[in-house]
Amino acid sequence: MFNRLALIAATLLFAIGSSSCSHRPKTTAPFTFRVMTYNIHHGEGMDGRIDLRRIANVILEARADIVALQEVDKGVERTGKRDLPSELAALTGMTCVFSNNHPFQGGEYGNAVLTRFPVKRAGNHHFKMLQAKEQRGLQELVLDVDGRRLAFLNTHLHAGQPETERWSSVQEIEQKLKDYGQLALLLCGDMNAVPDSRVIARLAGILDDTWLLAGEGDGFTVPSTGARRRIDYILKSRYPKLRPLKAWVTQTEASDHLPLTVEFEWRRDSSEVK
Repeated sequence: MFNRLALIAATLLFAIGSSSCSHRPKTTAPFTFRVMTYNIHHGEGMDGRIDLRRIANVILEARADIVALQEVDKGVERTGKRDLPSELAALTGMTCVFSNNHPFQGGEYGNAVLTRFPVKRAGNHHFKMLQAKEQRGLQELVLDVDGRRLAFLNTHLHAGQPETERWSSVQEIEQKLKDYGQLALLLCGDMNAVPDSRVIARLAGILDDTWLLAGEGDGFTVPSTGARRRIDYILKSRYPKLRPLKAWVTQTEASDHLPLTVEFEWRRDSSEVK
């Protein structure tokens, strides 16, 4: 009997020891993740075909963890009254948060975010309309990224000239950024402004252009012949622990814009390890 009890006790001690060893403590090693911004042109490619699976494949091949999408239809006539946010969520296996900005053809039209991380808060701010006929907005999310909060903002600024509408919207963005204090923050989207414009210069006064930090080459995101330019951006707050490692533009005909992807590392210090 004694030998049997001793054997049981030894087995239990081994099991407890093995279980405790299987849970590795957190370390100060940096966490990496990928962010994409992509104007999907309601899923219509350069060939005129609407193909959401093609859009989803671009996202999956880039292994993006958070995707800022612009020009997204929901219940719109031109895309067969389909729910594009739900379809993209199903095709990518990600959570999709949609923000409506503009009623269009019997449905909704706006921005969306796909994410692999938990959404802690979501909202949408409509910009003041000066003369434009289409309402634009700033989609605002707070995400839990590896146990830390990330403010993630997504927008699509007004196109065309003059840039009065964009300038007004950027002023509003500046005010909204103050709501997030010292939180790590990314602002993504189609700004409809080239790098040497006063709109981007104003944003660059408070945020860093990740393409300049981690990209190579021209970074053009509009591929059309005669109109090639960089107007899609991933901008980051000057939060020192969040750093872009590399940035690239994917060549694809899935939309009339090219997707921009940035890989980030988020460093920890000993005070964040529990």
